[in-house]
Amino acid sequence: MEEEYSVDPAQLLAAATDFANHPGAHSDASAQEFLNRYPLPAIINALQTKADYPGLENVLVDSLERIFETKYGASLIPHYMPFVIVGLGADSQRVRYLACKTVSCLLENIDDSTAVPLIHEYGVFPLLLNCLIDGDEKVATASMDAIKNLAGSPKGLVIVFPANISEATHLGTLAGKCSSLGRVRVLALIVKLFSISSSVASIVYNSKLLGLLEREVSDANDTLVTLAVLELLYELAEVQHSTEFLSRTMLLQLLSSIISNASAESILRSRAMMITGRLLSKENAFRFIDESSFRAVVSAIDRRFDFLEGQDADECECALEALGQIGLSNQGAVVLLSGSPLVARHVINAAFDRQQHNKQLAALHALANIAGETRPQNDMILTGDAEETLRRLIYEMASRTSKLTPSGLLLSILQLDWELRLAGYRLITALVARPWCLMEIISRQEIINIVTDTYTETKKIGMEARHKCCQAVYSAFTSSGKLISDPALAEITAKLQEAIRRGPYLARNNTEAQPVVMTAERF
Repeated sequence: MEEEYSVDPAQLLAAATDFANHPGAHSDASAQEFLNRYPLPAIINALQTKADYPGLENVLVDSLERIFETKYGASLIPHYMPFVIVGLGADSQRVRYLACKTVSCLLENIDDSTAVPLIHEYGVFPLLLNCLIDGDEKVATASMDAIKNLAGSPKGLVIVFPANISEATHLGTLAGKCSSLGRVRVLALIVKLFSISSSVASIVYNSKLLGLLEREVSDANDTLVTLAVLELLYELAEVQHSTEFLSRTMLLQLLSSIISNASAESILRSRAMMITGRLLSKENAFRFIDESSFRAVVSAIDRRFDFLEGQDADECECALEALGQIGLSNQGAVVLLSGSPLVARHVINAAFDRQQHNKQLAALHALANIAGETRPQNDMILTGDAEETLRRLIYEMASRTSKLTPSGLLLSILQLDWELRLAGYRLITALVARPWCLMEIISRQEIINIVTDTYTETKKIGMEARHKCCQAVYSAFTSSGKLISDPALAEITAKLQEAIRRGPYLARNNTEAQPVVMTAERF
C-alpha cells in the first residue's frame, strides 16, 4: 500500500504549497485535478510519516482542509473514515484540528441519512469530546463546530444528548470529571448548542444542563472561571429564545446577587449587569419574567449605581449601558421611569454631566434607547405617567444647570465632539416625537442649523445619524398641523426639506460640472 501510493515528498510539498496558498475557494475540478496527481491515500500516508521535511504537515493539513471543503472532496470522506478516526486521536494538534474540520465537512455536505450513521458506527462523538477537552484552542473550537453540526439533525441530537445521564458522553457527566478549563469548554459547547434553535434549547433545559451554569456562577471561588462563565452567559443572553428558558432558572437571582455583592470583583459585577441588561431588553421579557422579578434586578443595578457615583468609572458605564439595554423595550423603559426607586434619574443626570466623557456618552445612548430611538414609531411613546416623568426629569435637570432649558442642554451636546454629537442626534430623534421637545427644538435656531448642515459631520455614522435626526424633526414638525401652517416657521420648514433632499453624505448645492479656467503652460 505504501509503495503504491508513495510520492516524492519534495514534489508533494511544492504542489501542496501552491494548492494551499491559491487565492479564493477551490472548485471541484481543481480539487479533483490535484487528487489525480496526488491520490488521497498518498497524502494521508505522507501526513502520517511526515518524513524529514519541515512544514510538510502544516501544508498538507491546509491542503486537505481546502479539498474537503469542496463538494467533490467531501464526497470522499465516507470512504476514509478510518483515517478520520486516527486523526481525531493523533498526537499532532494540527492533525486533530483537520480531523474535526473533516467531520464538519462530512455533516455539511453529505446527507444526514448517510453522515450520521457513519458518525455513530465509527464512534466519532466520544473522540470529538476528547478533542474538546484535551485539544488546544483551535482543536477545541473545531470540535465544538463539528458537534454543533451533528446536533443540527434529529438523528444527531440522539447522539449528542443521550437519555441516560450515566453515559460517559452525557455533557453533565463529562463536566463533572473535567479540569476547570475542560469544564468551561463543555459549558461553551452547551451555549453553542442552546443557540441552534428553541427546540434544541428545550432539550438543553430538560437535560438540566443550564444547572451547570448556575453552579459555576454561584460558586465564585475562582474569579477567572466565574468570569469565563459570565462571558458565556453574555453570549447566551443574545440568543432570541434565551429569556424563555433562563427565566425558569435561578440565574437572574444569582446575577442580581453578584451585582449587589460589594466584595465581588468589579469586572464580575459589570458583566453581571451587562447580562441582565441583554436578557431584560427583549420584547418578550415580560412574557416570562414577572414584573416584581424584573424590578428586583433593576433595583440591584440602581443600588449599585448609587454607590458608584464618583467611583469606578468603568463599572458605572456598564451600569448605564445595562439600563439602556433594559430601556430598549417599551415596557422596560416604563419600569425605569416608574415606581421607586426612579432608576431613570441616574441616566438623565449622567447624560448632561460633562465631567466624565465616557460616562456621559453611555448615558446619552441609554437615554436615547429609553426614549425610543430604536423602537418603531408606533411603539416610541410610553404610558402617560412614564412620559410625564421623562419630561419632568429632563426639565428639572435643565433647571439645575446654566442652560436652564432642555433646548439649551441639547444644543450643548451638539456642540461637543463627534461621539457625543452622535449620541445627541439619537436622543433628539427620539425625544422630538414629544410635542414639548418639538417646541424646544424649533425654538433654538442653532439646533436647526446643526441638524440641517450637511458639512457638520465627516464620519459616515455621524452623517447618517444627523440625517435621521433631521428627518425625525421634520416628521414631527409636519405632523403638527398648527406649526406647519405658521408662516413664521416657513424658513425652518424649507431648511429641513432641503437638508432631507440633499441626503446624509456631504451633498452640495451645485452638483453640475464647473468650468475651470487656467493659463496655458509655457516653456
